[in-house]
Amino acid sequence: MARKNTRRTQGQHVESASVSAARALPSVDELARDADLLASAATLGDFPRQVLIQAIRETLAAARAQAVSGMPIPDRIHLIEQITAAVANQSQPSLRRVVNATGVILNTNLGRAPLADAAIQAITSVARGYSNLEYDLADGMRASRMAHIRHWLRMLTGAEDALVVNNNAAAILLTLAALASGRDVIISRGELVEIGGGFRIPDVLRQSGAHLIEVGTTNRTYLRDYAEAITHETAAILLVHPSNFRLVGFTTSPALSELVALAHSHDVPLIHDLGSGAVMPTERWGLAHEPTVQESIAAGADLVCFSGDKLMGGPQAGIIAGAASALAMIEHHPLVRAVRIDKLTLVALEATLRLQAQGSAVHDIPVWSMISMSIAEIEVRAKKWAEEWDAVLRPRGLEATILPGESTVGGGSLPGETLPTVLCGVRPHTAALRLSPSQVTSVTTLAADLRRGQPAIVARLSRDLLLFDPRTVSRDEDGLLLSAIRQALARA
Repeated sequence: MARKNTRRTQGQHVESASVSAARALPSVDELARDADLLASAATLGDFPRQVLIQAIRETLAAARAQAVSGMPIPDRIHLIEQITAAVANQSQPSLRRVVNATGVILNTNLGRAPLADAAIQAITSVARGYSNLEYDLADGMRASRMAHIRHWLRMLTGAEDALVVNNNAAAILLTLAALASGRDVIISRGELVEIGGGFRIPDVLRQSGAHLIEVGTTNRTYLRDYAEAITHETAAILLVHPSNFRLVGFTTSPALSELVALAHSHDVPLIHDLGSGAVMPTERWGLAHEPTVQESIAAGADLVCFSGDKLMGGPQAGIIAGAASALAMIEHHPLVRAVRIDKLTLVALEATLRLQAQGSAVHDIPVWSMISMSIAEIEVRAKKWAEEWDAVLRPRGLEATILPGESTVGGGSLPGETLPTVLCGVRPHTAALRLSPSQVTSVTTLAADLRRGQPAIVARLSRDLLLFDPRTVSRDEDGLLLSAIRQALARA
């Protein structure tokens, strides 16, 4: 019993010490008047006083949590440093520029396709003032915003008509809501996929009001499976291209042309969810063939849905192309208003479509410039990086090296397909053994500090290597990397 009382007394003593430490922290008002803090924060430029107050509150809350858990609390100097860092962070835009050195071309987490210069210039021009978004300058009457892109989509895809919404999931949702609500849509079980963020296509599709009729098995679906499922309640057959996964082994699925013939023989539309939005032959650069929108339209698909921000290389958008009669029904559905695109997306997409139609995508659209970049050019840039970085890295126990690697297209396009590349890697150097621990920077620490920079640099960590792929770094960003590494090492 005495031992239990002793333990309880010790616990109470620790708790009392923690509470005392927390109470010893300065108040919000005291710190808000602190001359050293105000001088430190003043170096960050103008910002609302409420930003400073919020930073103080958050820093004190974290310090109290440390005290309660028995950890030492920061002293006054460190409190000021932490508050200043919090103010600096809050004063910056949350959504900001990132240099993508990961080698994933369509990096969903990093915003997918970077826009072409022509698209950026078009956005700037339209954003500065008013525009003819829904106004016909010729006759002075109200017009449809779709008029700005219909011409280019018809020319590029061969479709009779087209409609654009805010993303491809919305394109499919709207299509089924307009054409199949309350009726059956036949789909193969092997195409019921999950997309980014944990959203499952079947759940999205059911929101349209359509009844999904699943046929076949995960790996094998035959034409007869579709034929046997067709009834007088069938509104459409939906074919989903596996643009973000690959099924290998014992697999069977009917050709698009076979499904089109079956659907049309029963007077049922064939809807093709193509996803990636390829309009160029990907095999030209050593990749597997990615079905193009033109091929789907030529094969007789009534409607083809695809993305604007994947292999199209433009802004996030969902494009529906196909038969004019079907698109007329879709365009008058009430859901159109909820999923329509804004003027900035529209003008960026128009500029991107123009480049694709003119045949200059390889030179002018960043995604295609990256895909088509030669291994020789990549190697030259990687070697130059290694030479420039090595002198900066070695005093911190690191070195730059060159090694072969692979880039990926990513973003739900060409799953499993890679492009050869040459990587610039940062790794520990044997000289680090002769340095004191305070002089050595780990690759993990360097990666974290690079992400906190302005602009942020995101590279690929692989065990004791930090890998930078020139393929996804634009040529005018090369100089930023060396500057960012210098700053990151200084912070570390």
